[in-house]
Amino acid sequence: MEFLELTNAFPDPVLIVDRNMHIIGANGAAKSWYNVDLIGQSLYAFVRQPNALACIRRARESGGSCETRISELRHEADTDLRFYVKPIKLHNNGAEVLLITLLDVTDISEAELVRRDFVANVSHELRSPLTSLCGFIETLKSSDLQNAELCRRFLDIMDEEAKRMSRLIDDLLSLSKVEAQERVRPSDMVCCSELLQETVDSISRAEEVDTSRICLQCPREALVYGDREQLIQVFHNLIENALKYSPSDSRVDIAVKHSRMGNSGRRGEIRVEVRDRGTGFEAVHVPRITERFYRIDKHRSRQVGGTGLGLAIVKHIVNRHRGQLYISSEPGSGSTFAVALPLAEVQQQSDTLLS
Repeated sequence: MEFLELTNAFPDPVLIVDRNMHIIGANGAAKSWYNVDLIGQSLYAFVRQPNALACIRRARESGGSCETRISELRHEADTDLRFYVKPIKLHNNGAEVLLITLLDVTDISEAELVRRDFVANVSHELRSPLTSLCGFIETLKSSDLQNAELCRRFLDIMDEEAKRMSRLIDDLLSLSKVEAQERVRPSDMVCCSELLQETVDSISRAEEVDTSRICLQCPREALVYGDREQLIQVFHNLIENALKYSPSDSRVDIAVKHSRMGNSGRRGEIRVEVRDRGTGFEAVHVPRITERFYRIDKHRSRQVGGTGLGLAIVKHIVNRHRGQLYISSEPGSGSTFAVALPLAEVQQQSDTLLS
């Protein structure tokens, strides 16, 4: 039948079922999906989910289309499918059949889950300082305000909670901006060694950090195409984290290494490594540490003022620059965060001439 042949043009699995629930047609995608010869077999041998069977029954009874969501285990992972049923009549013989299509919507389901988790996390992160602020405001309003020392202590706590909310909102706005620009590759040429020195000087002044704690090694100039402010944000975040999560008397090493052939196989890249001597963490955390609001030690993270978004911002900025982020750590031995960025063409040409 021409109609059955047309279904092969569909990229998603399509099944055609007669009134006895026998499969009379299946496109190539359906055959690949089930990896068996479907023609002549009962649909019930492949579709057993109660909501899918109920959807088929409603479509047959009403004569209209019906759809639902089902889940199937494929490659040891759950796959979410949009299960769509449409009763139709074949023109050649007038037979009534059911057209069933399966659309893989796992990515959509995962995106919805990420969105729900994100909203829940933001709500939780904002609720805590807001609850604290409201409590202290109510206390101050109901008291006689004669105890100046107590009032000052309350106001100091309120100030810290307000700053915490401000940092969170700033990071949320920053993350939103970075995600919106992620597909647009920067075209300006910047020098990483200059940006690193500027970042180290800024942190030393703002955080009143002993400059001897930061050891910066930049053996040569390194030019990359990049967004100046975003790269400073990456370096600032990594260096500040290294200082916060390591002993106050320990050293943080920052090294810029140049490679003619990057680990990804591309020609010419620089690698900025930030190494601390903190407590480190288990390797199991590495795949998730760049997720939004993921914290290894939630209590300590809040103590040092972390919002849980810093490394997520770093990851998206590095992706925008077509770079890679490498993370390694071992309990008791500190951590190393490295950013690899492709060299600008002019830098690669210079390296070729020097060699």
